[in-house]
Amino acid sequence: MKMTYTVEDKPGFGKTLVFAFQQLLAILAATIAVPAIIGNNMSTSAALFGAGVGTIVYLLFTKFKSPVFLGSSFAFIGSMFAAFAGGVSMSAGYLGMILGAAFAGLVYVVLAVVVKVAGVQWINKLMPAVVIGPTVAIIGLSLAGNAVGDLTSGSVYGADGSKLASPYLCLICGLVTLFVTMLSSVFGKKMVKMIPFIIGIASGYILAAIITVIGTTSGNDSMMIIDFSKFATMQWYPDFTFLTAFGGGLDFGDAGSMGAYLGTIAAAYIPVAFVVFAEHIADHKNLSSIIERDLLEEPGLHRTLLGDGVGSMVGAFFGGCPNTTYGESVGCVAISGNASVITILFTAVLAIIASFVAPFVTLLATIPSCVMGGVCVALYGFIAVSGLKMIQDVDLNDNRNLFVVSVILIAGIGGLELHFGNVTITEVACALILGIIVNLILKKKN
Repeated sequence: MKMTYTVEDKPGFGKTLVFAFQQLLAILAATIAVPAIIGNNMSTSAALFGAGVGTIVYLLFTKFKSPVFLGSSFAFIGSMFAAFAGGVSMSAGYLGMILGAAFAGLVYVVLAVVVKVAGVQWINKLMPAVVIGPTVAIIGLSLAGNAVGDLTSGSVYGADGSKLASPYLCLICGLVTLFVTMLSSVFGKKMVKMIPFIIGIASGYILAAIITVIGTTSGNDSMMIIDFSKFATMQWYPDFTFLTAFGGGLDFGDAGSMGAYLGTIAAAYIPVAFVVFAEHIADHKNLSSIIERDLLEEPGLHRTLLGDGVGSMVGAFFGGCPNTTYGESVGCVAISGNASVITILFTAVLAIIASFVAPFVTLLATIPSCVMGGVCVALYGFIAVSGLKMIQDVDLNDNRNLFVVSVILIAGIGGLELHFGNVTITEVACALILGIIVNLILKKKN
């Protein structure tokens, strides 16, 4: 894909700030969703702060050559729940999340050392285009259900826990967002072409706000799309994880002892780190194809692993959530044509600053599901298509290749997942592992 701004380019300050805001919008919903799912008084602002700091750590380790934002990882949700299992106290649970991220980060450090010593050629042989292409496509396709589900959902809940807004009104807002985004990207001139998400989200949000105001004044619950009540309960400052972890009594409950609890945390986090390693490679292969630079060679997979691992440790120390490279960020790079790593740095700084500005964070948090769904249809679609582009030079008339691609696509789209206690091997990881096995079995003998 032709980039308007390459990795080293430095747009003007004003432009970079706008581009950074667009990146922030792209990654915000998922980043703050993880602490909201975990509960236990986890701070969404702290998670945003941790993501910003973690991204800066990643950029430092990768010598500012990999333009991607790190946000809260969904893969570790089961692991984070395990930190609060067994009747542990709140402070012990928060300490468990910090220690768990440290365990996962150390896995990345070990893998980075192995890659540094052994090189990356073995990875390229193990995961050629016929394997990694459809796997990247699965990253986007596996999220398709989330995007479509969001398209018909508002953000206001009734007393029975159901969403009040009419799915048809939500769909209109979502489609307006999608079409304005597409029209801005395809027919926009200069700056408009590079900030389609900002324009699309703003259009959808304004429409949803008008409908919500009309519904509020008329007493029509089916028009309640945006939850403006969040402003009444907004958190004025980040409640950092380490403050809770080290500020209270460490009661390990039924875990019995610190040693037993550490074992539980290690078992919950370490296997997941190996699973995310596979997705880490797929994300960086995808980004490499978009910016037409092999990030596994330069700055090197060992550096991206170190950045991801140490960034997760630092991010969890502040926000509780291990971080990972975000497909939404990669999609934003692809659609906007802006691979400037300075934009990612600005996004990280903006996330850190925004975490202390409660009204701003709350405003972004009120963006309804349907509006974000409209954007995500494009984002996830671009990820899927970029993966399919990787196999355009693969000979699919050869049944060997056809079987590999077929198995990966069906396993991934079909949602093949494996669960071992608190460890979940996601559909992306399962599809990749199965694809590697099939490719090795059917590989031509030289």
